[in-house]
Amino acid sequence: RSSNGIVLSVGPPLFKPLDEYEPVQSKSCRTMLFSPDGQYFAYIDGTVIKIVYTQSWKDVAVIEGTKAYHLAFSPKGTYLMSWEQFFVTKDNPQGKPNLNIYKTENGELFQSFVQKKQINWEPQWSSDEKIFSRIVNTDVVFYEDLNFERIVARINCYKIAAYSMSPNVGTYFILCHIPGAGGQPSFGKLFKYPNFDTQQSIASKSFFQADKVEFYWNSKGNNVLLLTSTEVDKTGGSYYGKQGLHFMGLNGQTAMVTMSKEGPIYNVAWSPKNHEFCVIYGFVPAKATIFNLKCEPVFEFGSGSINSIYYNPQGNLILLGGFGNLRGHVEIWDAANRKLIGSCEAPDSTLLLWAPDGTHFLTATTSPRLRISNGYKIWHYSGALLHEKMETQQDELYDVCWKNYPKYTFKEPTITSEKIEGIASNQPVASKQAYRPPSARNRPTVNFTLDDDEEQSHKPGSDSQSKASIKQKKKREARKAKKLEGDDNKETSSPAIVSHVQINLTGDPEKDKKLKNIKKKLDAIEKLKDQQAQGKALEINQIAKIKAEAELLRELEQLQV
Repeated sequence: RSSNGIVLSVGPPLFKPLDEYEPVQSKSCRTMLFSPDGQYFAYIDGTVIKIVYTQSWKDVAVIEGTKAYHLAFSPKGTYLMSWEQFFVTKDNPQGKPNLNIYKTENGELFQSFVQKKQINWEPQWSSDEKIFSRIVNTDVVFYEDLNFERIVARINCYKIAAYSMSPNVGTYFILCHIPGAGGQPSFGKLFKYPNFDTQQSIASKSFFQADKVEFYWNSKGNNVLLLTSTEVDKTGGSYYGKQGLHFMGLNGQTAMVTMSKEGPIYNVAWSPKNHEFCVIYGFVPAKATIFNLKCEPVFEFGSGSINSIYYNPQGNLILLGGFGNLRGHVEIWDAANRKLIGSCEAPDSTLLLWAPDGTHFLTATTSPRLRISNGYKIWHYSGALLHEKMETQQDELYDVCWKNYPKYTFKEPTITSEKIEGIASNQPVASKQAYRPPSARNRPTVNFTLDDDEEQSHKPGSDSQSKASIKQKKKREARKAKKLEGDDNKETSSPAIVSHVQINLTGDPEKDKKLKNIKKKLDAIEKLKDQQAQGKALEINQIAKIKAEAELLRELEQLQV
């Protein structure tokens, strides 16, 4: 989806436009998405919502007269939900429903609600679509079997700020965030549907500093991570706010996930195999750690320029990426054997997505995060670039997504060391030299790398950890010692470079001040001439200073007459 509209393309290995559906030529396309099973594709074009059946790529519904801003499918793709801004008029002071639910197969309006707030606008369904729920003020209300005439259950014993339904089928669990007030802690409380009385929670976790909570369920729905955060870190340690990570299980187990480094939490990801999760955290250089279900660290990827992690849908490959302000370096790891199997460079990337086949992945540079060099690239897990599609200089790319497929459509890819032939990118290669401000240019430097403080991957507590840490420490100490030695040598062996011109003070304060100033300029010119003689390239303004030497000498002669 770009500033020109929406284009559908065939993925690897063909990489060509989809002939069955004409590109959407429009500058008003706001949202696009596939249903969870990929059977439908929906998008907003101005005041129209279109639903496309992907087996034939034919429009099955055109919903007109809408001002929809957000779209979401139900878990089985049976229904499409849309949200638009709520407003009132003189003719309709009560406002009209702005949360609409449509039947996906034909676009028929099925139900409407008033949902004033954009935050938490999306209703939540059980995976089998038997239960429908939504927040009303600070309560959570539940409907069953698509009967919206009767609320069958309600959580109203607490003031709920956010909640999440587990992806289980048949037995349903609800996790709620209950904010603390007056210096009291916040709580995460886990309930089994429909038992919502105060004493009926099956697990409870308290935590301070939690203005907001994000929920991360594993695919089995038996364990969940709670990422808590405050908007402001009162200690001043981070502009991300203060964050914490907590674990809860349907068996009643609760724990706080302890990090080995201070700093923000950038990314949290569950393995699709449900036996582990990975967290990226800490001040730069960040660390990436895999934890087991006891919240014990079992593997450290080390620290470096990383802020994103993704398991492929089959769970046997891991992508580690450093995006945004980082260098766009991507690493591909064998998840089971903890082995690096490939890497690539994708500078300026703002998006990374695994393909449903678990073999290919996509990186993209999108607007508004970056408004130049927009486009996307498709890679093989070995790190080979297979396809590149860049927008023109005046166009912007807003979003890229893969078509979804039902679970188990693609088998787990076999990891091999086979060499995959790729293509060369047409994009300019980013300079690997460290940035130096103008004031520091043309001066002697001590070589350094961005990864000086990075650690190597290892198992926590193993011998390899201590050896790697000692090795890195020795390298850092050697670099510091070399730098200090170089500074000492410069101080003892490098005489100051000054002009040979001498000045004779006259006793007149005004004249003497001018004489000293000219002498200072002539000394600076002498240093520049010495640098030029050593072959160093000078800035334009520095060359101009050298050319002004004759004028300064004439002025000096006149003052001393």
